[in-house]
Amino acid sequence: MKLDVQDREGKKVKSIDVDDLVFATKPHRSLVHQAMLAYRANLHRGTHKTKSRGEVRGSTRKLFRQKGTGRARMGSNRSPIRRGGGVAFGPRPRSYHQDLPKRMRRLALRSVLSAKVASGKLRVIDTLSFDKPQTKELKNVLAALGFERSTLVVTGQSLETLKKSVSNLPNVSCLPAAYMNVLDLLNHQGLLMTEEAVHVAEALWGGERATKRRAPVPEVPAGV
Repeated sequence: MKLDVQDREGKKVKSIDVDDLVFATKPHRSLVHQAMLAYRANLHRGTHKTKSRGEVRGSTRKLFRQKGTGRARMGSNRSPIRRGGGVAFGPRPRSYHQDLPKRMRRLALRSVLSAKVASGKLRVIDTLSFDKPQTKELKNVLAALGFERSTLVVTGQSLETLKKSVSNLPNVSCLPAAYMNVLDLLNHQGLLMTEEAVHVAEALWGGERATKRRAPVPEVPAGV
């Protein structure tokens, strides 16, 4: 398929041929949902922790005798039912990591990119670089290209001046094409990619990488 390339003023400059496997595949919605949950889970650090009755400060001596007081029996002041005691069944540090196979991650990413193209939320610009941070200039470029809501700007390589320009704009993020992921694409309404970023995406998730299959396992002759 072809994608139109625009300049900073929003005018069409040319059209480029792109890999259909990356930008025109049939979206796999259930896989995209699974990948989104995996990315969100992997962001969870899992460092939450409460102190149990064996970790809080206090004496382990029985508060009063078992019988003869007319009160309910009671152990130490570390008991979870007492103020200042430990927490029963509280959260403990653990890993929330979810592993997703490489082929599933690539298919989910191609599905989201194809959905952006189908819905008209992807724009391709010929070049997007500044000699120094230019927040106002970048804002004008986004307005000329028709971006009104949250936007993800993807470049071929990391650009420090562009990062600083984006950091002053609300709901606008920037990252290199090699670091694109399902979660960032879903969290932003629009997607702006440079022509270089499109070629990087094709090299990473299209062509031979998308069609590569495992070699067939040779059959073992009977009696061996």
